[in-house]
Amino acid sequence: MILVGTATWAAAPVDTYSFRDAQEESRYRALIDEFRCPKCLNTNLSGSDAPIAMDLRRKVYRLLTDDHLSDDEIRTYLQERYGDFVLYDPPFKPATWALWLAPVGFVFISGFVLLRVLRQSPAEPLSESETERLRVILDDN
Repeated sequence: MILVGTATWAAAPVDTYSFRDAQEESRYRALIDEFRCPKCLNTNLSGSDAPIAMDLRRKVYRLLTDDHLSDDEIRTYLQERYGDFVLYDPPFKPATWALWLAPVGFVFISGFVLLRVLRQSPAEPLSESETERLRVILDDN
């Protein structure tokens, strides 16, 4: 059963595109490494086998080779169409403030909790009467 699943994975389609020169291919590779797959979590277009990732790789190829768009124009096109999610490095704007500031907030909250725990005085030892009372309670159970 494992071999059947492996054979299916190994037969996944591979994108084969022809480029005018090595620089154009390098730009293509950099772009598909830069964009996140809209379906996959935390996977770029070059590492995803999702159908939408294949479509986006094809679209990036066409925008680059057929339409001769610059890298910035391709970024803008994909960002307008799929939103900031397709960018691994989204812009700092009101819609993404939480995304950028959440880690800083977690650090401050963690530091505050750590300081509270460290500053907390150690518990006072039980008095003789409390110790005896506890012993009686535990012996009853």
